[in-house]
Amino acid sequence: MTLAEIWVEAPTKWINSNQRIHRMAQAKLTAEWRQAAAESLPAGVVQFDEPVRVVASVWKPRRGRYDPNNLHPTTKACVDGFVEAGLFVDDDWANVLGPDHRHGGVGPAGIIFTFEAV
Repeated sequence: MTLAEIWVEAPTKWINSNQRIHRMAQAKLTAEWRQAAAESLPAGVVQFDEPVRVVASVWKPRRGRYDPNNLHPTTKACVDGFVEAGLFVDDDWANVLGPDHRHGGVGPAGIIFTFEAV
């Protein structure tokens, strides 16, 4: 059962686990994704009081092949932003399962996070 869906528009470039970039450059990208996720929550968001499964559907503006699982650093930054905004108590194993990464489709760059009851 779907509890909520949240769209996080890409604020900057993707963070890919195959990248070899300087740690400070990655930290800057991480902070931007984290902030974008926190700001994407609707007003009056209520914290989940039960464990949830998170599915991250990645949308890209081009049709090229890619591995959605390689975008784990991007989705991790977003989940951390959700924790900061109060959506989860914590993103540990007792509260969050996933995120599971999926190809969402071709369109504006961003991620749809779907939260499902466990």
